[in-house]
Amino acid sequence: MPPAKSEIEVKSSEFEAKSAEDILRWALSSYHPKISIASSFGAEDVALIDMAVRIQPQVRVFTLDTGRLHQETYDVMEAIRIKYEIPIEVYFPNAERVETMVREKGLNLFYGSIDNRKMCCGIRKVEPLKRALSTVSAWLTGQRREQSITRGRLQKVEWDAEHSGGIAKINPLADWNRDQVWDYIKKNNVPYNVLHDRGFASIGCAPCTRAIQKGEDERAGRWWWETPENKECGLHIKTSPE
Repeated sequence: MPPAKSEIEVKSSEFEAKSAEDILRWALSSYHPKISIASSFGAEDVALIDMAVRIQPQVRVFTLDTGRLHQETYDVMEAIRIKYEIPIEVYFPNAERVETMVREKGLNLFYGSIDNRKMCCGIRKVEPLKRALSTVSAWLTGQRREQSITRGRLQKVEWDAEHSGGIAKINPLADWNRDQVWDYIKKNNVPYNVLHDRGFASIGCAPCTRAIQKGEDERAGRWWWETPENKECGLHIKTSPE
């Protein structure tokens, strides 16, 4: 059954003190197979996949292949697929829209302005996300509050009014810190993106991601030419009124 907004609002408060595993058990028992993990195969995402597979071996995982990803991201995607024996549902951007954008704006348009960058993210990521979420009643993310100022008020269970007329958005790791993520990965021998070993804290498209320096915000390496309050691609921004 699709979730009700009232139910999600109750769970949002009730689940704040619950563990990531408890939230995952509830989510997967409530919504599988109409629930999927949104994964860019960063550290949080691979930890979440490992945790979820232990609860539901046939858990669904989807990813957005923008066409500009690092080879290292494809490598860990394949390692996860093989280790856990799960298919990865890959969504690509509309080729015609990408071709038109590049023809009119250039291949690296995102360096020119925030509007250009958001256009690129919109075509390569936001539109494919809408297609991915049209197949589910709930989605799981590896987002954490500690990652950036734009995520500081993240809830463990949220109502996502932006997709499919309203679905549940579940962030089991919302209150985890970076050390907890890496402790989990090492303890459970989870495959991870080797770019993390080279100083990449947050990994997206290759032209828009760099390693961070000591003391920098975890998402400082994403769209580093922009101010911190703009550093979201549109996948996790609420635009509809509550």
